[in-house]
Amino acid sequence: MVKASLPWRVVPLTNAQCEELCTWKYPSPFELYNWPSWETMLREQTEFADPHIRAEQYRAVVDANGGLSGFVQFFPIVGVTRLGLGLRPDLCGKGSGIGVQFVQLLTREALKHAPGQEVDLEVLVWNERAIRTYERAGFTITDTYEKQTPTGVSNFHCMVYNESLFN
Repeated sequence: MVKASLPWRVVPLTNAQCEELCTWKYPSPFELYNWPSWETMLREQTEFADPHIRAEQYRAVVDANGGLSGFVQFFPIVGVTRLGLGLRPDLCGKGSGIGVQFVQLLTREALKHAPGQEVDLEVLVWNERAIRTYERAGFTITDTYEKQTPTGVSNFHCMVYNESLFN
């Protein structure tokens, strides 16, 4: 059951929004999703602080008033668009279905951005809340593997969008 769609739009990510993303603080155990300070990211030219990467891969998700609700990265892999995404911390874990709508919006955008390509994402195996959200949005676990992270090696699931779940 999909609730009424929230009035979100996917738009280019601005410098001001990048700076705002760097102030978002997720509670434990999700703090590993916090970005470094905007000054650090600019100095190191990492991720959305690099103007080319931002223009090619990143977008903001804004509400009806233009307020930043989240972001998405459309990471290109041969034949695949990998989603990297983040919902504003105060919108997470409310049990309201907002997360499912958010993921469905970003999946539709990915399919528009690169028609015919598979859409997938990676999620830490312990993040059961996100896994449930992704499953409700049409993703299924297709692989599990170890991957290096800033805090060491962790186990991840690869989840692939399966459009047939909604047909």
